[in-house]
Amino acid sequence: MCLCLAPSHTHNPLALIKEEQIQGKNFPMTLFILTIIIFIMGSHLCTANDTLLPALLVAALLAFTGVAALFVAALLASTGVVALLVVALLASTGVAALLVVGLLVSWKRKTICLIFNQMDITGDQLVAFSYEEIKIITKNFFHKLGEGGFGSVFKGSLPNSTVVAVKRMKNVFFEEKQFRTEVHTIGIIQHINLVKLLGFCSEGTKRLLVYEYMPNGSLDSHIFSNQCDGLNWKTRYNIMVGIARGLTYLHEECRDCIIHCDIKPENILLNANLCPKIADFGMAKLLGRDFSRALTTMRGTIGYLGPEWICGQPITKKADVYSFGMMLFEIISGKRNTEKFQNPECTYFPLYAAMKTRQGEIVCLLDDKLQGNANMRELNIACMVACWCIQEMETDRPSMRQVVQMLEGVVAVLMPPIPSFLQRLVDLENDSMYSVVD
Repeated sequence: MCLCLAPSHTHNPLALIKEEQIQGKNFPMTLFILTIIIFIMGSHLCTANDTLLPALLVAALLAFTGVAALFVAALLASTGVVALLVVALLASTGVAALLVVGLLVSWKRKTICLIFNQMDITGDQLVAFSYEEIKIITKNFFHKLGEGGFGSVFKGSLPNSTVVAVKRMKNVFFEEKQFRTEVHTIGIIQHINLVKLLGFCSEGTKRLLVYEYMPNGSLDSHIFSNQCDGLNWKTRYNIMVGIARGLTYLHEECRDCIIHCDIKPENILLNANLCPKIADFGMAKLLGRDFSRALTTMRGTIGYLGPEWICGQPITKKADVYSFGMMLFEIISGKRNTEKFQNPECTYFPLYAAMKTRQGEIVCLLDDKLQGNANMRELNIACMVACWCIQEMETDRPSMRQVVQMLEGVVAVLMPPIPSFLQRLVDLENDSMYSVVD
């Protein structure tokens, strides 16, 4: 009696591949689809460590192993036991490769976490983070705080439970200069009214900055908000003084004079105690102590630019003073300087504010949300300081140290003239309107 082992689809591990498909036209397509699936699975596993080349090589190896197993098993399916042995051998090779890669990735992640946890991030030195560490900090960029002109900001947490904000630059090719400027400026300075840079990441084409986290966001979200529980007058005045102190430090107390070049409410952050911190130094200009001015390309934000920017003249630290003065009017009034002001006397609010300051009618400049609850002496000082800061001639503007002294009441403030530059802007706008009507 002769016993034969007949091939059976019931006991064949590759029963899904029918004999007709092996010999027919459907087999190549089935083989191709299975190859793609195995390749994608291998790539997904290996790209966890963000290295593309090893991922592709291992994925290709896994795909080749799987295809070889399927192909050989299909050809030898009629031999039964032999097919099982071949399939088991080749499949085990693929599984072993997967396990080895998985263990390597897991080991690398644990090593990174161990080194990361041992970092001294509380010191004064900047920490150079790897991109893998940034992903751990932000939980793979899960919590997005906002987005600006240079990139997106994400909330994260350091191993010591310190909450941070991580800014990811949008386009490294156009923003490499801003990235380097920010690291080289605020990376070497510290002040209570400057946002603290904790570290950075410069890996391949990835550029990220790690800052201390400011839970109350930016100043513009408070003063331009329609909420009734906005900042009270005392808080606003303390914010004015804090920003002035921060700019004084940049202009006069650092090794090089640092001109921020983009002072505006969006670049003023508030911590848990509503203490203001100047942020976003991507446009900053460093000026050696042997130089008083610098010729540079136009930068900043419309509505806060002094006349020297528009005229193409070399700039000094007084460019920041002008921007600070324009921002003071916004903190006082809760109105944006760039918006049309609905008033029969004047449609440009900074000019209107300067006129009312000269006339002593400062109460009408106060934010409606405050309902008149303000220290009139401080309001008068703030309005006059703002007018002095936005004078056309740089020599007529005070230094930021003088601004601090005036806001703190150490130095008396004289009544400022109406800035002629603003009047000419309004006249130019009116002339253009009349010419269009004619």
